[in-house]
Amino acid sequence: MADGESLVLAIGADHGGVGLKSLLAGEARALGHEVLDCGTASEASVDYPDFAHAVAAAVLDGRARFGVLVCGSGIGMSIAANRHHGIRCALVHDATSARLCRAHNDANVLALGARLTGEEVAREALRIFLATPYEGGRHDRRLAKLAPPVTV
Repeated sequence: MADGESLVLAIGADHGGVGLKSLLAGEARALGHEVLDCGTASEASVDYPDFAHAVAAAVLDGRARFGVLVCGSGIGMSIAANRHHGIRCALVHDATSARLCRAHNDANVLALGARLTGEEVAREALRIFLATPYEGGRHDRRLAKLAPPVTV
């Protein structure tokens, strides 16, 4: 995104990621972005796919430019989100993976594991994810190959 450009960010978490979700929502707001909170709001046990689907839907229908998902490991959320055609959810663990998933893969959803990623690393990953543009070029043909095959 261009410097200073405001966007809507859909964010969701399960009970294992609700604390980090809150922190990242605050970070996004501090950066001047609007946050669409897709839940959950407590540490009561919930099913992570419900929140991954809500964030994916918000990105796909245009209510949000990007999504952020947080669960204990980030794995379940990323799997659930990637079930949606048009979502490219990347599970990241650091600034480098956050940059590369945007630059090379045009990821539109960021997944983080609250039990595996420290708060400062998560903040930095979010900032870099939001600031990194897709490079296009040689990556375009690779992204095209991610589309579901046409069946006859």
